[in-house]
Amino acid sequence: MTTVIVAKKAGRAVICADTLACYGGAKETQSFIENSDKIVRVGDAYLAPTGPGAMQLILRSYFRDPEAPRDFSSTLAIFETVREMHRVLRDEYTLNPKEDSSDPFESSQTEVLICSPAGIFGVYPLRSVQEYKHFYAFGSGAEYALGAMHAVYRHLDQPEDIAVAGMEAAATFDEGSGLPYTLHSLELVSGSGVPAPTRSRRFDFDR
Repeated sequence: MTTVIVAKKAGRAVICADTLACYGGAKETQSFIENSDKIVRVGDAYLAPTGPGAMQLILRSYFRDPEAPRDFSSTLAIFETVREMHRVLRDEYTLNPKEDSSDPFESSQTEVLICSPAGIFGVYPLRSVQEYKHFYAFGSGAEYALGAMHAVYRHLDQPEDIAVAGMEAAATFDEGSGLPYTLHSLELVSGSGVPAPTRSRRFDFDR
C-alpha cells in the first residue's frame, strides 16, 4: 500500500512518493527502514511503482542492465520500454502474469508513474500508457491525493506545492500511506535533447 504522485506546471514536473510499507496489520516506517525510498531513477527519468513491495528492487535490478530499453520520451516509447520489461519480468524474475482470467493480456502486476523531461505518464498493469496534462496519483491514497490536487491546482504556481498537497491529504486520510515523503523535480524539455536539471527533497509534515 502506498501513494505515488506526479504533477506538472510552469515548465516543471515533479514525482512524489510516501515512505510507508504495510504488510497486513504491520507498518514499517522510514524511521526503521533504511531503503524506504519508493522512487527509482533511470537516467533522466524517475519511476514510482505500486503493487508488490519488491517492485522497487526489481526495477533497480532490471535497469542496471545497460542493454535494457529505457526510453521515456513519449507514450509509444514508454510502451515499447515496458513491453520488453514485461517479457524479462515474466521469464527471468518469475513474475506471475495471471491476474484475471478475463484479461486480454498478461498482467505486469503493477502500476508505475513516470516523470521525465518529456512529461508525466502512467503505466497500467496491462501496459497501457497515459500522458497526463496536469497531475495524477496511483496507490491506496490516490483518491485523496487527486481530490486535493484538483482543489489547489489553479491556485498554486509550483508543481512541488501541488504534489505536496496531494501527499499530505493521502497521508492524513489513507491508512496505507505515511510520511515522510520523497520528491524529485525536473525541468520539462521539448525536443532539445538536453538533460533537465533535477532537484530532490525528503520532508515530513509537522501539522
